[in-house]
Amino acid sequence: MRIVVLLLAVSMTVSLKAQSWQQVYDEMMTIDDDEESGELLYDNYELMEQLAAHPLDLNSVTREELEQLPFLSSMQVMDIAEYLDRYGPMRSLGELRMIRSLDRQQLALLPFFVYVTGEADHDKPVRSPLDSLLHWGKSSLWATIRIPTYQRAGDKNGYLGYAYRHSLRYEWSSGRYLRLGLMGAQDAGEPFFADKNRWGYDTYSYYLQVKKMSRLDNFIVGKYKVAAGMGLVLGQSFRLGKLATLQSLGRSVSTLRPHSSRSESDYFRGVAATFNLGQHFQWSAFVSHRPIDATLTSDGAAQTLITSGYHRTPAEMEKKGNTHLTSAGTRLAYHHGALRWGATGVTTKLDRTLQPQRQTLFRRYYPHGRHFLNMSVDYGYTHHRFAFSGETAVDGHARLATINTLSLQPSSRIGMTAIQRFYSYRYTTLHGHSFGESTAVQNESGIYLGATWKATAHLQLQGYADHAYFPWARYQVSRESHAWDFLLQASYDFNSRWSMLVRHRSHLRQKDNDDKTALISDDNHRERIALSYDDKVWAMKTQLDLTQSKYKASDHGWMLSQQASLTQGRWHLYGFLSYFNTTSFQSRIYAYERQMQHDFYFPTYYGKGFHLALQASADIGSQLRLTAKVGHTSYNDRETIGSGLQLIPHSHQTDVDIQLRWLFKNGR
Repeated sequence: MRIVVLLLAVSMTVSLKAQSWQQVYDEMMTIDDDEESGELLYDNYELMEQLAAHPLDLNSVTREELEQLPFLSSMQVMDIAEYLDRYGPMRSLGELRMIRSLDRQQLALLPFFVYVTGEADHDKPVRSPLDSLLHWGKSSLWATIRIPTYQRAGDKNGYLGYAYRHSLRYEWSSGRYLRLGLMGAQDAGEPFFADKNRWGYDTYSYYLQVKKMSRLDNFIVGKYKVAAGMGLVLGQSFRLGKLATLQSLGRSVSTLRPHSSRSESDYFRGVAATFNLGQHFQWSAFVSHRPIDATLTSDGAAQTLITSGYHRTPAEMEKKGNTHLTSAGTRLAYHHGALRWGATGVTTKLDRTLQPQRQTLFRRYYPHGRHFLNMSVDYGYTHHRFAFSGETAVDGHARLATINTLSLQPSSRIGMTAIQRFYSYRYTTLHGHSFGESTAVQNESGIYLGATWKATAHLQLQGYADHAYFPWARYQVSRESHAWDFLLQASYDFNSRWSMLVRHRSHLRQKDNDDKTALISDDNHRERIALSYDDKVWAMKTQLDLTQSKYKASDHGWMLSQQASLTQGRWHLYGFLSYFNTTSFQSRIYAYERQMQHDFYFPTYYGKGFHLALQASADIGSQLRLTAKVGHTSYNDRETIGSGLQLIPHSHQTDVDIQLRWLFKNGR
């Protein structure tokens, strides 16, 4: 019987893999929380880049390694592991279709992050002495630049540097055992080899990672990110929004990974390590000392910690690295069968007193002082058809935060998730990010209910309902308030090439009226209809976005966009064209646009105009790839774009991006 199954699986292998993992990721993220910050989305993208660059061999993978793939649920990880235990090594990735709990998006994503021995032997980790690891290592070098064809007001007078945005990235790796990386990045307007940037780039990221060396499970020196539990104390890893949470059924991902992105926030700098203590216990510890920008008060206290990373003007440059954070943490984790638990503690000290403007009501309970302590216990239990997990944390003043999830999968066609959260408005953390209306772990309690139903072999329905209560004031809200968030989505696969997506979302929040005497509704409704075609050579997507907003005034808007790509031999071509028409910024529309590798862009469209982007990639031999892109935006309702130093004295702007990638391997 299995021979028949294998033959069928092999025949399906070709149709299992989409053109790129970014296409599936784009769908997961753009159908999610539009208000998620670009920094969060970029960090997610960078983690996926890291995982795709170091795929896992399914025939030698451990359950812990599978759990690092953030789009899999606990039950799906268990199903994959048990399939391998029961049937032995996979002969083809097509066998993944025999695991009924995997849905269409996960089946499309997995081939970019896993392989089976024989399909990608060249990526197989070398289990040999250090000299062999060095001999079989591989390197990659990336150089990227963005050239604007216009001049901003700050380029003439105000910015310290040139108008070009550029970066340089190098990484050497040997399987998944050794990684060494260096990345330098520069934003437009920042000085290069000048001012405080005497070493060249405005920001650098560097790391050395060693994995799976006897009892040393993971070791990093340099810049790194740490995530533990559900993110209440340490939340610097992949964070899905409300709809994409259904893909993982609310599962969290505990990780220690290099910080290899150009982001200048949410990272540590120092040393971190994880050790295996016997068969079921792991112990982790880290120490970090890093600079951070801050706005200072007249007496030298830090009023606001700045995470934007911009150092374009003398005022911004003056704040660069003027404050330092010293952090240390430890974690003990236990995992045996279906049961897991962990205990985490983190302490942070600033060299300046953090002193926000607490006389402003919504800032009353912002983190303040010099010393911060957070401790938590996380827990979980995974069964074939249900999973429970959660984390409960306290800060140094015994203020509480807790989040708990329950996931059910009564059949291969139905998955359900419930998430309860309570974050005291007095709870403070400098490194925590978790699930909620915002990623901040403070001033929120709520209930989330979501479900996925594979109604037929072609039709999948997904939806959620979320209610949040805020007991203290927030930005633009001077008293306790509520928020409701509802979404329903249907996706239909006509065949292996054509698919359609329809979505409606209603996001209802309360905000102050003009006099701050009462709360009024800020209601936002968004619809999306998308038709996609993909035959592995041509890929096209036609999308219509609609938005209606009611807050003090009624606003509405729409955008029609078309994407197309062609992959032929050494060439890859991509195009994006959209026309947008909205009555104001309140009815703005978000749409993802493909960027250079290791970059991410999630633009906002409002007003009237169109946007065009053309991108071409060509492989030059077996080691070089050249990519060029032109992006043009033109507005019909304004004479200038932007304001202040970012002002462009035209109704249109054009940017040119160029990237060169060089891959080279030893031992070939």
